[in-house]
Amino acid sequence: MFGLGWPEVAIIAIVAIIIFGPKKIPELGNALGKTLRGFKEELKTPSEDTNPEQEEK
Repeated sequence: MFGLGWPEVAIIAIVAIIIFGPKKIPELGNALGKTLRGFKEELKTPSEDTNPEQEEK
């Protein structure tokens, strides 16, 4: 995972728990997941705002 071993991941997790607290971590994960899902969905189906024909004019 990004060139990190388990000891590094454990240290990052411990620091995150110390900074944010154990109750806030699931909320942050949930928000991050929703953001990534929305981003992936937008990449698959671009909105009507981006029309290639309009960009050429």
